[in-house]
Amino acid sequence: MRIASVSLLSAFVRLPSLIRASATAKLPASAPIKSYCAAISPGSLHSQSAVMSLPERKPFSADFFFRQLFDTESSTYSYLLADTSSGEAVIIDPVLEQAKRDAQLVKDLGFKLKYAINTHMHADHITGSGWLRQLTGCQSVIAAASGAKADRHIAEGDRIDFGRHSIDTLATPGHTNGCMSYVIKEQGCVFTGDTLLIRGCGRTDFQEGSPKSLYENVHAKIFSLPENFRIYPAHDYKGQLESSVWEEKRYNPRLTKTLEQFIEIMENLNLPYPKKIDASLPANRECGVYDIPKE
Repeated sequence: MRIASVSLLSAFVRLPSLIRASATAKLPASAPIKSYCAAISPGSLHSQSAVMSLPERKPFSADFFFRQLFDTESSTYSYLLADTSSGEAVIIDPVLEQAKRDAQLVKDLGFKLKYAINTHMHADHITGSGWLRQLTGCQSVIAAASGAKADRHIAEGDRIDFGRHSIDTLATPGHTNGCMSYVIKEQGCVFTGDTLLIRGCGRTDFQEGSPKSLYENVHAKIFSLPENFRIYPAHDYKGQLESSVWEEKRYNPRLTKTLEQFIEIMENLNLPYPKKIDASLPANRECGVYDIPKE
């Protein structure tokens, strides 16, 4: 024990001299200083910069109900929105085969469905607005420019109210001539239908589609919204739920191009004929009413 104590004491006595020797030691003249530093890749700097520049998301207000719903066959998103104080609700882009599901959800939550709203006349599924009207007593809504029947026809600038909340309407044709986008400013979100998808956009080769019109409307009316606004599209085929104005302005592979480049892309997609268009368009012109399944 005494030997160990002496050795330990000796080590402490020599410690200051060891520190001084270490401090005065010189790096080899041939050794570059950068070899003693951790490498930082440009990619990591870019990703850190992107994360730091993400705009802060705006939280939904306490009295705003939001539920995103999905139809697996058509990969369609429907959105049930409600004022929790009054119980008034709306649904955006309902699907025929899911109408009973949606009506039951409204009933379960104690809401009163006021409107079933379409962003446009769909070609890939039949709208559920007609059946929901029968099941719940709601009114159907679509743009007058769509040419489809509805209880209420709207144009840009019209407001859709439910409880104390309101939806502002933007005409964003290009995918079809009757496309609308719906903005709820207080909640910081926009429902873009098929006009703007997550890292994509709707096709423009049928239903009076126009790539020039789509591009100009997205840039003038959607990309001009605050960058922290959430984007909720009518479809997604890769499992993504939402995007933001900030993201799509930077990373949308089509709409970040020039107008001329975008038109060239859209005119050379060579997409197949939509599978359900021959059944969907006639039904959707009638608000889906004549093709309601038998109970």
